[in-house]
Amino acid sequence: MTYQSDLNSLATDGVLRAAINTGNRALVQTDGEQLSGVSPDLARRLADEIGAELKPIIYSGAGKVFNDAGANVWDIGFLAVDALRAKKIAFTQPYITIEATFAVRAQSGISELAQVDTADIKVLTSSGSAYDMYLTDNLQHATLERSGTPPESFAEFREGRCDAVAGVRASLEGFFGQDPNVRILPGALTSVHQAMVLPNKDDPRIAALNDFVERAINDGFVAAHS
Repeated sequence: MTYQSDLNSLATDGVLRAAINTGNRALVQTDGEQLSGVSPDLARRLADEIGAELKPIIYSGAGKVFNDAGANVWDIGFLAVDALRAKKIAFTQPYITIEATFAVRAQSGISELAQVDTADIKVLTSSGSAYDMYLTDNLQHATLERSGTPPESFAEFREGRCDAVAGVRASLEGFFGQDPNVRILPGALTSVHQAMVLPNKDDPRIAALNDFVERAINDGFVAAHS
């Protein structure tokens, strides 16, 4: 079943404002002002389907996207599924699952994820990210510190802050891939389920958007653009 009229109404005056978080390289890649990756590609497909002009609203971190929910800044967005966020915004089913892990210094004795959560370790995370929420709930011994966007936290780690930095694996690889002073740990700290979102948790049009996501998964669009 499709809900075309509901999808059409997601645009504002013929313009679909899509919140795009460029801090997650697993979902979004940038080349100047050009955006590629599964999230902007889904936004383009939706805009084309409803005959709207796509207007990307660019953010450098997921926390900033969430903070603008309800402020009439964006019409649709892309965020990690989280129970706390679901109290404010509406989620579709996940369209992709990505993994987060840690980067540590090359000379560090840490070689496994479990070794990070010890009393003498300081962990840096991007404030408001899905893995920040996970670490807040699950770290038992290490000290958790927060920074701004993922690139900001990565840069601060490179400059010497903390013993480990959390991030989406693709983002860590993109930032530190050529850095001989940093190692990215194997394994997954947590798996992050990414979904499309509407800025109001009670918006009934989430059913139509969920149908759109399901179609994009089933016809191979998501796999082809991931």
